Amino acid sequence: MSKVLVTGGAGFIGSHVVDQLIVEGHEVVVIDNFETGKRNNIKTNVNIFDIDINSKIVKSIFEYFLPEYVIHLAAQTSVSTSIGFPKKDAQTNIIGTLNILELSKEYQVKKIIFTSSAAVYGENSNLPILESYPLSPFSPYGLSKLTGEKYIKLYNKLHKLNYSILRLSNVYGPRQCENGEAGVVTKFINQMIKGITPTIEGDGNQSRDFIFVKDVANALVRAIVPSDPHILNISSGTSISINCLYDFLAKLIEYNKPANFGPSRVGDIYESSLSNENAKRILQWLPAISIEEGLNETVSYFLASQ
Repeated sequence: MSKVLVTGGAGFIGSHVVDQLIVEGHEVVVIDNFETGKRNNIKTNVNIFDIDINSKIVKSIFEYFLPEYVIHLAAQTSVSTSIGFPKKDAQTNIIGTLNILELSKEYQVKKIIFTSSAAVYGENSNLPILESYPLSPFSPYGLSKLTGEKYIKLYNKLHKLNYSILRLSNVYGPRQCENGEAGVVTKFINQMIKGITPTIEGDGNQSRDFIFVKDVANALVRAIVPSDPHILNISSGTSISINCLYDFLAKLIEYNKPANFGPSRVGDIYESSLSNENAKRILQWLPAISIEEGLNETVSYFLASQ
């Protein structure tokens, strides 16, 4: 099988990717600065390096392990953090990505698989969103992800570095922290378990295309297969409102209090749903976990973690 370097491999999505890579017999190397990642997210014996993707030490890891593929998940993923600290966001999502690209070029990586985001589209009322739709991010986070995409496409043009860019919708599931794009799921669950009334930011009618983390990991691993460069949406293809999400979680947890409501977050998109038809065709991939199954498994995980 292949040697695969996973940046952000101890994080929420990355650790599930590592799980699947190991099951399929790949040799895995993980880079993570543990700002949000956790060592106990990785249950298998893999090489883990506690460093930032901007560190000069990353070069020695490429030199020693000579990865054939890079799955680049290390990122600053909070919209609100990107607005408050745009330089930090850019340092990780743009400069960090550029560092990984330079090393991938130098050490002749066969393909880089990059996790982008629905945030690159901005607001679009014509749903579900296709990959060909205009790109107009609302936040520094969306802009930094889009910039990462553009650098990757440029490296393909200049240096023939193959790529797969996967634009993820709102990923949720076990091991998630509250600060990421779909952190609302984890936030609501943890607060309900503790008896704290969650606050819905906005009117609650805003919709999100939630996709279970194991489905996302499956797509990322499938993207290793040789192919022409492509950009694909990875999503459930449907959306639900935050109010519906709240009601469903409250029922699972047997939480009987109504939500509080607060002001909308700056930089948030109101409606989001991505078409996944191209991913189905090119990756031979399908989201296998329904929202009901996924939320049930996520609630069970956090209940067991208390």
